[in-house]
Amino acid sequence: MTRDEHLEWAKQRALKYVDAARSQWASPDQVRETLLEAFTSMASDLSKHPELENHKGIELGMMFIMMPNSNYLSNPDDMEHFIEDFY
Repeated sequence: MTRDEHLEWAKQRALKYVDAARSQWASPDQVRETLLEAFTSMASDLSKHPELENHKGIELGMMFIMMPNSNYLSNPDDMEHFIEDFY
């Protein structure tokens, strides 16, 4: 699989979690947990391709998520844009 094909595959898998978060009538914590699964899926899938395994977007996303009191990537729209902007 080429780099671009693998990246698109990883995006589509992660976006399924984003869609699930949108459809949840759950607490904000449950939505955030599902969005973290989207990020984790993306990071895991990218690590499986030699040209993507050290993608700087993963490091950036981790910084956003791990910041104290962070609201970055905590709603479906933000996570979707973050994932779709990977290149």
